[in-house]
Amino acid sequence: MTAVIEINDLAKSYRVYQKKEGLWGSVRGLFHREFREVHAVRGIDLRVDQGEFVAFLGPNGAGKTTTLKLLSGVINPSRGSARVMGFVPWKRENAYRRRFALIMGQKNQLWWDLPARESFRLHQRIYRISKENFERTIGELSELLAIGGLLDQPVRELSLGERMKMELTAALLHSPDVLFLDEPTIGLDVVAQHKVQEFLRYYQKERRITILLTSHYMKDVAALCQRVVIIAQGLIKYDGSLAGIIDQFSSYKIVTLQMDENAIPGSFQPFEAYGRLLDVQPPKVRLRIPRVQVPRALADILARWAVADVAVEDPPLEEVIADLFERVK
Repeated sequence: MTAVIEINDLAKSYRVYQKKEGLWGSVRGLFHREFREVHAVRGIDLRVDQGEFVAFLGPNGAGKTTTLKLLSGVINPSRGSARVMGFVPWKRENAYRRRFALIMGQKNQLWWDLPARESFRLHQRIYRISKENFERTIGELSELLAIGGLLDQPVRELSLGERMKMELTAALLHSPDVLFLDEPTIGLDVVAQHKVQEFLRYYQKERRITILLTSHYMKDVAALCQRVVIIAQGLIKYDGSLAGIIDQFSSYKIVTLQMDENAIPGSFQPFEAYGRLLDVQPPKVRLRIPRVQVPRALADILARWAVADVAVEDPPLEEVIADLFERVK
């Protein structure tokens, strides 16, 4: 496969002014300023091949957004190298700008008081898109995102989900080969999230573009990405499959026992010897049992009690990721 994104020992540090409290602290700051060094990205190596849809995850302050800004040329690195489609991002060459797009869920690129169509026409001029290609792309994206009736409505009058659809349309007008998505579904309701996920899944599959996604919604990740990269403290801690995260970092299983209707225990307290009781709704009980102890625990339970059915499941992805984030902070 052809490498679209290649990162080697990429790092970014900032000097942050430490302001003292109170009036005297402010006066002292006029003559003697103290700074501390913040290492947003400490030296990461990453390769993303053409057509991959990669989730880039990490706790707040891990370095995700900083990395996307580096790859899009918004900021310069402190050291290291990166190439996206053969371009060095921070050189900010026009040829590179025409081949990628960056969407940040908390920032708008559309004019607030103008209809989205007017902002799209500005993008057409900036990216030098021919009238024929512009009209065809607008028509295609409007149909896919169901926004045809909203193009002439001022952006400020649109709902959050509708505005995100417009942001996606603006970002894809010039048909980029690489798309950087920073929290694209933040603040959206469940229906809007699902619509955005469906669109991204379809568009990426049809166009085979390369996408790097950051999100705190694990449903985005599970629905869209097969590969996951986890960054914490400015360093990559994991790079592999979504299923591999659970295998590598989950220390327990969820065991659901359906007891025989004619032999329901008078008390479920003895089950605490095998693990943590999560839920008791006779004749059903749910337990959280350490992975390595599951076979022995089940053998003992089946020997002691009349069990009609057993289900053994991995814990929810959200729990595994949250636990992992706590450990790597």
